[in-house]
Order: sequence, then C-alpha cells, then structure tokens
Amino acid sequence: MRSHRERTVRRLARAAVAASAAIATLTFGTAAVGQAAEPSLREVAEPTGRFIGTAVNDGLLSNGTYSGIVGTEFDSVTAENAMKWEAVEPQRGQFNWTGGDRLVQFAQQNDQLVYGHTLVWHSQMPGWLQNGSFSAAELRTIMTDHVTTQVARYKGRVQRWDVVNEAFNEDGSFRQSKFYQQLGSSYIADAFRAARAADPNAKLFINDYNTELDNAKSDGLYRLVGDLLAQGVPIDGVGFQNHLIVGQVNGPAIRQNLQRFADLGLEVAVTELDIRMQMPADSSKLQQQARDYRAVADACLAVSRCSGITVWGVSDRDSWVPDVFEGQGAACPWDENYRPKPAYDALRDAFVAAGGGDPGDPGDPDPPTGDCSAVFTVSNRWATGSVVSVTIRTGQALNGWNVRFGLPAGVSLANGWNGSFSQSGGTVTVTNAAYNGTVPAGGTISFGFQTSGGAAQDGTRVSLGGRECAAG
Repeated sequence: MRSHRERTVRRLARAAVAASAAIATLTFGTAAVGQAAEPSLREVAEPTGRFIGTAVNDGLLSNGTYSGIVGTEFDSVTAENAMKWEAVEPQRGQFNWTGGDRLVQFAQQNDQLVYGHTLVWHSQMPGWLQNGSFSAAELRTIMTDHVTTQVARYKGRVQRWDVVNEAFNEDGSFRQSKFYQQLGSSYIADAFRAARAADPNAKLFINDYNTELDNAKSDGLYRLVGDLLAQGVPIDGVGFQNHLIVGQVNGPAIRQNLQRFADLGLEVAVTELDIRMQMPADSSKLQQQARDYRAVADACLAVSRCSGITVWGVSDRDSWVPDVFEGQGAACPWDENYRPKPAYDALRDAFVAAGGGDPGDPGDPDPPTGDCSAVFTVSNRWATGSVVSVTIRTGQALNGWNVRFGLPAGVSLANGWNGSFSQSGGTVTVTNAAYNGTVPAGGTISFGFQTSGGAAQDGTRVSLGGRECAAG
C-alpha cells in the first residue's frame, strides 16, 4: 500500500501531466474521442493501493487518442511486444532497445510503473535462437546473458518482470519448450537468479494463462512455485493472464485461487485481462461482459496480496483476439472508436467499492484499520436476482452509521430492510434506520436487501464510515 505522502506526490505529478496533455491537445488539435469523464481508473485505483495497467502497442503511441487514454487512465504499462526476445535481440548479441526505451520514457512522462514482458518464453523467439543448434551449456549462457542484459538495461525503471512466461501444458506438466527440452526445469530457477542479480529491486514474476482457477495447470504452477521457494530461488510473484470468455467467469473461484498462491507469501497480479465474446456484440453481451470484468476486479481486490490488474489492450480495434479466435472479439474496455464500454464502468465501480471513494475528496482514504469486520452473504439467488444479508461488527461505539458496497454491473437494488438504501452506478449506500443507529463497541449492524437484473456476489467488500471492513 502506498503512504499518504506518496499518494500526494503522485497526485501532484498527475496534475502536471494532465496540464501538459491539455496543452498538447490544443497545440496539435487532437480530440480525445470518447474519453470517459473523470475520475479516471488510476485515480480510483490509487487509494486501494493497487495498480491499474494496460498493454501498450508501441506502434500506436503516436496516436494522440490512444496515448491520451493510456497516459490518463492507467498508472502501469506493459509492452505488448516491444520487450519480447525477437524484438530486443533480433541477432545474437545485437540489441534493439528502441521500443522498450520509448515505453519507459512514456511511463516516466506520465508517472507510471512499467511491467516488463517477457524475458524467457517459448514463443516469439528470434530465428537464430528458435532454429539454432546449441549445446545445453551454450543455451543456458545465451538465456542468462539475455536476461542479464535486458534487466540491467532497465534497472530501476522497470518495477516488475515476467521472467518466465507460459511454462506449463494444460495437464500441469512442463511445456516442451526449447529451454525445457535441453535444460530441464532448472532453466526457470536460472532465469530468476540472473534477473535478481541484474536488478535486486525489481519484482520477479512467473506468468501463465488458464491458471486463474484451481485446475491441473494451476496445480502444476503451484507445485513449481513451492519448489522454487524451497530452493531459495528469488521469485516475488505469480501473474495470472485471465484471457476469458463472456459468461464463463467465476469470480469467487478466481479469488480463492489467487488467495492460495498469495498464502505462499507471494504477490499475485492479474496480468493480461480481456474478456472476449462471440461477435457481433450487443447490449446484452456487453452488460454480461461488464459483470465479468467486475467479477475479476473484485476477486483481485479481495486478496490483500493482489497488487493490481493489467487489461490486455485499450480498444477493440487494436485487440489481438480477432486474429486468434475466429468469430470472437470486443474483448477490451473501450470500443473500436475509443469509447468506454460498460466494462470500463464496471472496473471503476469495483475500485470505488473497494475504497477508491470519490477521487475529488482530498481526504484520500487510508487502508483498512481493522475497526470493523463484515459478512456479506447471498442467501438465495436466481437468474434475475438475489437476496443478501449483511452483518457488520464494529470495534467502536456508533451513533449513526453509513455503509457502502458495490454490486456487479447491471445489478440493481430492488428493496431493502433494516436501513435506508440508495444506489449510484454500481455503489450502494446504506444508512441506519431510526431504531438501529446506536451500536455499542463490539456490537453488530445487520441489514438485508434484494437485487434485480442479476445476483450480488458472496464476500463483497464492505466499508463502514468510509473505512473498509475486514472479512468477518
């Protein structure tokens, strides 16, 4: 979590960036098509202590609309392709830093973190490496030299690295990559050790897809991470890609799987989030997509060691999805005209409900203090609604209370009891009734409500008097 001082410094820096962006817009006459009204994603994410990032297409940074969204909405950037091996070392020992340097400079100008992606991967290798014939010792040296050179280049400027990417098959066995076939699984530990030596302060991750749930593949990853920790290998975190399908997102299961990795003492992150649908898109699919984005965000925000979320691309026009999944697309938070979609609002609502509050409030809420605990239980659910009971235990005496929590996108409050209810966007506010406003220290607040348009989610985070309660 960031301190109040750090948050203040970052807010002032963003104000300067925004002013510069406004001047640039006037100078070059570039209209920011479809830019969402304030507050931005990064503003509502900051008080939660999480980053909100996006993959950046290097070729689009000269597009004023695209770069404007990236610079104002996100506080973390990941190179979509510019830092991969084939881009960085196209010939053995000959490095091309143009794209990587451009991203790092953009991040510095916009007060952003940089997530380096990726150092060792079976795909997008240069031809000399993919097709070359090397002894095991030579291949190990090639790999560690590449890791060392690239991480050292950006020492102090890249905060997190995907050191090893997609090392597993779907059944939990190791992928038969060039590195594994010649070096065995030891290549993974060697890559992490080389990265740590090159930048002792960067956080080092292993990253994979189809591991967001507890399944054979994530079990294999879990075993590996446990082995690496037992060996003293310098691994700091696990990245979960989350390339998902609309209507097939299980938020509580994602949260539980994130938590089991976090319980190893590691940072976890959602690194490549997009949620695709069968085309064409329509309002029903877009609303379900919004609920799915919200479910993933809520899952991360419910795990204290989940450090942030990176969406894999800004706009549907620039997404990788249609080129890989025939007939599918519309996977990003912005549409093909750079207009924010319901998924964008769902992400914002999730951060607000988790403690982002009103970014215009100079109070800048602090992390939870443990003064309250809450149990948020969906006691009954059906296709178009649910019944919820909420019990909050307060550590201090209250004379009147105010509770806030979020509902998934498209879900509305139908009625409630034991309180006065209101809803704005995805955020519900409940205040005491005339008969239950006085609560002693150690006492409880209980109320319930019914939803329409869909179901609430078990374990939703709750704030009391502007402070987030622990899970009860």
